[in-house]
Amino acid sequence: MNELDQLVDGACAAFAVAPTPAELENAKARYLGKSGQVTELLKALASLPPDEKKLRGARINEAKQQIEAALQQRRQALADAELQAQLRAEALDVTLPGRQRGVGSVHPVSRTIERIESIFASMGFDVADGPEIETDWMNFTALNNPANHPARSMQDTFYVDMKDADGMWYCLRTHTSPMQVRYARAHAERHAGAATMPEIRVIAPGRTYRVDSDATHSPMFHQCEGLWIGENVSFKDLKAVFTDFCRRFFESDDLQLRFRPSFFPFTEPSAEIDIAFSSGPLQGKWLEVAGSGQVHPNVVRNYGLDPERYIGFAFGMGPDRLTMLRYGVSDLRLFFEGDLRFLSQFR
Repeated sequence: MNELDQLVDGACAAFAVAPTPAELENAKARYLGKSGQVTELLKALASLPPDEKKLRGARINEAKQQIEAALQQRRQALADAELQAQLRAEALDVTLPGRQRGVGSVHPVSRTIERIESIFASMGFDVADGPEIETDWMNFTALNNPANHPARSMQDTFYVDMKDADGMWYCLRTHTSPMQVRYARAHAERHAGAATMPEIRVIAPGRTYRVDSDATHSPMFHQCEGLWIGENVSFKDLKAVFTDFCRRFFESDDLQLRFRPSFFPFTEPSAEIDIAFSSGPLQGKWLEVAGSGQVHPNVVRNYGLDPERYIGFAFGMGPDRLTMLRYGVSDLRLFFEGDLRFLSQFR
């Protein structure tokens, strides 16, 4: 074996053991660099006679080509190994089930509100919707809650940094009762001058806000107010309407209603409405589900109506609480935490 064969074998061996591209380039420099062994052999040709230079040069170039081929082969092998390592690191296990887009559903509280609207619509009630930011007059004063009235402390609320034309602060509504006022005033204006005015039957479901937060209260919660005003509407009608609603909502005729005296500034007399089931997990327990009463004459006046002629009742209930009772949920906050493990149960 001559020296050129040894040179080629040495270069191939050096390239083969180079573990990284950087070390391969260092090995290349020892053979093909400016001061490499092949380069030095080519420089030495200058001192040879022409005939010998030609023969010697051909052999050196052949050896150089073999070394370059071995170098390129090792470069490709290192690149392939790096690619395979990257593919292994980023590999997808195609045997796992694919990630599918989940199927959504109506939120349980929204489902309850839709159920309430459907039941009352079948009784001839309209459904009203209105602003969640209300004037002080609409939210309090029009409902017989004048400024500094002690009943306002029961509805500690969030105020907005903005005042109305009378210099009163706007607030996030504490109940949907302002919609009773808006709806009744619009109804009275539409029928102004008529000999008789059609009865007002309306419910107003929606979001409301108070400074409350515990297992049965939330700073944001839902409420549904109801109003029935006419020339001959009595407490008897209230009992009939609400009894029918409860039995249809809970899909049970096996329940009782109790009207318990209470106080609300916008009704007089006022009563809390309790229900009790005769069977099931809630058997024998009286549960408060709504507040109600005959609409106060001052409020009827603020509707734009004559309280000597028009009379009726109002009620207010919490769809959130009704949802808790219907589905047996003990903590109101679960409905608003967005935990899919909880909400998927109602799909």
